[in-house]
Amino acid sequence: MTDFLMSTHSRLPVAFDHGRGAWLWDTQGKKYLDAIAGIAVCGLGHAHPAVAEALCAQAQRLLHTSNVYRITKQEELGAQLTRVSGMDKAFFCNSGAEANEAAIKLARLHGHRKNIAVPAIIVMEGSFHGRTLATLTATGNKKIQAGFEPLVQGFVRAPYNDIGALNRIAQKNPDIAAVLVEPVQGEGGIQIPDDDYLAAIRAVCNERGWLMMLDEVQTGMCRTGKWFAFQHTGVTPDVMTLAKSLGNGVPIGACLARGTAAELFQPGSHATTFGGNPLVCSAALAVVKTLEQEKLDERAALLGARMLAGFARALEGLNHVTAIRGKGLMIGIELDRPCADLVQRALAQGLLINVTAERVVRLLPPLVISETEADQIVAGVSGLIKGFAKAA
Repeated sequence: MTDFLMSTHSRLPVAFDHGRGAWLWDTQGKKYLDAIAGIAVCGLGHAHPAVAEALCAQAQRLLHTSNVYRITKQEELGAQLTRVSGMDKAFFCNSGAEANEAAIKLARLHGHRKNIAVPAIIVMEGSFHGRTLATLTATGNKKIQAGFEPLVQGFVRAPYNDIGALNRIAQKNPDIAAVLVEPVQGEGGIQIPDDDYLAAIRAVCNERGWLMMLDEVQTGMCRTGKWFAFQHTGVTPDVMTLAKSLGNGVPIGACLARGTAAELFQPGSHATTFGGNPLVCSAALAVVKTLEQEKLDERAALLGARMLAGFARALEGLNHVTAIRGKGLMIGIELDRPCADLVQRALAQGLLINVTAERVVRLLPPLVISETEADQIVAGVSGLIKGFAKAA
């Protein structure tokens, strides 16, 4: 049946019928432990009752009206997200790419208000911000840009986790309006910067009058052991983008801003047809409530530490493992060679994983996994890596 679909993905030979928590069952009845959660989307796992109930109840009342009118669920969600983040206002859309597009437009408006004729945004090598033309250009990966030239102007690239490079750009380029950065690079291979990196960016932005914009599409909603990854650092951005686990599988994105950045958009400067409709906001409200009630930020921190320690023990001395990195339930195991093969091998063993940046096994399990399930993931992945290393 894939004959009728455009070839945008190299799909694995499996289709899932249903799920529960951290588990999925395929159309043949085989059971799989999900250690990737739809790439950090299903933070509450599959078929979570609170999300299902919210969707069913709202679907029976109202799906869509238009942002021409007030949407009370959207207002409630904006209030909740600004409360837990310390931001001031929210714009709701349908994806992380759209949220980042909104952030890019905010940066350009900010630049023009500073009388910069062609405002530029500093973005990082190894980053990922989406696949629209602007977010594709902002992304630091030439492979996914290939064939889509001409790319969008207005981006200046810097090495990740290199504040010296940022300062050198600042001295040479007076047209910078903002910095867009991931607190942890997900697609880039779970790259975790120095503890003072975000604080140093905040200081440069304060000094230069730039917007500090954080892409928390993958790191947000308790994934790293805090509600948002920036909360590990003691600084707050001017703009933050969310998506993925905000809706636990229901497509929703958000661009949050504070201070002057929150006042840049005016009627007519940005909009969305479907963004923030009653259905998706009901799901997201259920997600926020569940994360808070079950203290899943704390749980992600504890389970992440448990899994990192487990991997350190299981893979100790294995020459082909070059690094084990993690923050909360965002874990990467880097090998010394490409290891995409491991995804198929894991699938055969009933385990869902991901390989990114060619050599990094990326694990983003649901935040609701049990200690037993966390240990199963450690054992399963460690066994796969040992077998891969032995055959190398």
